[in-house]
Amino acid sequence: MGGVPSTPRKTGGDDVSVAEYLIATFVGEKSFPLASDFWNKLLELPLSSRWPSDRVQQACELFAQSNGYTRHLAKLLIHLSWCLQELLQASDDQSSLYKKAVNATYISSVFLKYLIENGKSDSLQELHLSLDESEPVPHGFVMDQDIQNFVMHSVLSFIGSNEVSPNSYVLHQELLNFMLVTMSTQLLSGPSHGPTDANPFIDAAMTQEKSLVSLVVRRLLLNYISRHRTPPNAKSYMYSDGDSQGILERVGSAAASLVLLPLNYLVSNSGGSKNPLAECSLHVLLILINYHKSIMSDESMTDKSDDSATSESVSKVHVFSSDNTFSKALANARDVEFDRSDVEGNAHPAGPHVRIPFASLFDTLGMFLADEGAVLLLYSLLQGNSDFKEYVLVRTDLDTLLMPILETLYNASKRTSSNQIYMMLIVLLILSQDSSFNSSIHKMILPSVPWYKEHLLHQTSLGSLMVIILIRTVQHNLSKLRDVYLQTTCLATLANMAPHAHHLSAYASQRLVSLFYMLSRKYNKLSDLTGDKLQSIKINLSGEDVGVSEDLAAELQIFTDFLRLVLDILNAILTYALPRNPEIVYAIMHRQEVFQPFKNHPRFHELVENIYTVLDFFNSRMDSQRSDREWSVQKVLQFIINNCRSWRGEGMKMFTQLHFSYEQESHPEEFFIPYVWQLAFSRCGFGFNPDAINLFPVPHPVEVST
Repeated sequence: MGGVPSTPRKTGGDDVSVAEYLIATFVGEKSFPLASDFWNKLLELPLSSRWPSDRVQQACELFAQSNGYTRHLAKLLIHLSWCLQELLQASDDQSSLYKKAVNATYISSVFLKYLIENGKSDSLQELHLSLDESEPVPHGFVMDQDIQNFVMHSVLSFIGSNEVSPNSYVLHQELLNFMLVTMSTQLLSGPSHGPTDANPFIDAAMTQEKSLVSLVVRRLLLNYISRHRTPPNAKSYMYSDGDSQGILERVGSAAASLVLLPLNYLVSNSGGSKNPLAECSLHVLLILINYHKSIMSDESMTDKSDDSATSESVSKVHVFSSDNTFSKALANARDVEFDRSDVEGNAHPAGPHVRIPFASLFDTLGMFLADEGAVLLLYSLLQGNSDFKEYVLVRTDLDTLLMPILETLYNASKRTSSNQIYMMLIVLLILSQDSSFNSSIHKMILPSVPWYKEHLLHQTSLGSLMVIILIRTVQHNLSKLRDVYLQTTCLATLANMAPHAHHLSAYASQRLVSLFYMLSRKYNKLSDLTGDKLQSIKINLSGEDVGVSEDLAAELQIFTDFLRLVLDILNAILTYALPRNPEIVYAIMHRQEVFQPFKNHPRFHELVENIYTVLDFFNSRMDSQRSDREWSVQKVLQFIINNCRSWRGEGMKMFTQLHFSYEQESHPEEFFIPYVWQLAFSRCGFGFNPDAINLFPVPHPVEVST
């Protein structure tokens, strides 16, 4: 059923000519049938074969020209599927079969990636994912099946069903790289995804049965938790030796960069990841769970409002997102150690469930939360998986998750991306929605916080540290980023925490009052500017002045809301937790003059009245006890502590307790899909032709003339 080229004889261990000949034949114009022995020879190439990088470019260009006739990509993908199916069925050692599967995966990735990033049509016709009707096929192969579905089923079946071992490590790694390549069709689409976007492989993944999807999600999470090291026997294939390069070298040029894992990325001493399989598993999972396919439905309606008139058909087009089975599988993951339905009798939705060790996942996330991918996974679990969220909230060592988040936010001005800041603040907001969380973080005492440099934090509660860092983030944002969403998220989290504050530290209390003062100064400045500008408009009647005044008025409204929210936070502490927080009373008494200008303000006076009710209570008692001796800080604080016992809250106006909840945007994929792909680039060594990327803006290097 088709001939096979005679290959050059191996002499002196020279595999280069054999490799070049077989690859050249693969990319050439001669078409080899599926059953040809040529495929075995191609896939049995030694994994250590070498091939110069300039030949990769040439081979890819030739392949793009011939694939439409030969359909060699489709045939190679079929052989890849067969290899994986054989491995799943094999019981004995199948090292030769593993080698064939690795070669099939790797070579498929190289040429598939080139076709994707250099495609000219929106529908990716250049892939030619079908066989010619005249193609002779082996017995048992269904001719009209979707090849992308066939190969994705095999790839996902192997990933989900096969344990990672020293023998299978390389194949697992290459299959994950292959997944990245197949899903990279997303990079060709714009940030707003539409029904015409072509993503044949990831669409095929979404149609797999739920039981298989659950196995894959479980395996990807276990890979991330286990963090397998690259076994020694894989290094000869995956690492470069000096100047010698691996076959179909993963070069970095736009046309021939071979995604997968660049060899230098895998070498620990070069600064790359020591756990490439864990990194790649995480990013493949993030891409899968955030995928949304837009589907367009066309509903025709007949207008019969006028019986005498001819009925007209009116077409209504609806665009909606299809279900994401991977996202649902993650949302339904359960702890292997605890099944809630056994205890409460509340069974989860019917269907297969991912069973993973929540304790190991919690600890792994805590160790790597400085990495943006880990934060995204934590967010996805807290947002979508109620079991995992409940598990986190009952842990007594919440500092495992909170400390790396707070430290990263502390260093935000140095190196942290704005997206990472957003996601960490959202995680804190989600957690602060739970009252038990807000209570428990104030009971956990930290002996020291060595990375906080501005003030010595000794025996500070985790809750006080969280207040300090959130206020610091607000202040940094006011001076640098000026992002309203970031500001609101910080203050909303503080508002959720406020009624549950317990022994807030002196420093945290001072920072909270200082935040009010800083916002009040900005508010007063804007108020004065707005008043001056309105007076100017009355005189000049300038259209430009009107626009400037509207901007000032809008900014003033924003700061009015911020200032009121801080007053709400102070009020919540004083109303619901004053006896437990003498330091906040001291901080307010120490800076009581900052509240005076707002005593009669129409937006703030009711909230400020409560603050003055507290001030009057303690000031009057202090006046009655005055003597010739001076009041030291310690004496004033002890006085406040003593009088807190007699505080009954008389005269305080009760306001509705604020409670903020996080709600995901209506089209979250427009933020998350570009974000996770940018992370995949930075962490998985994934390269792609920048001129072909439409998903997000790609900065081009600027040539500097000398």
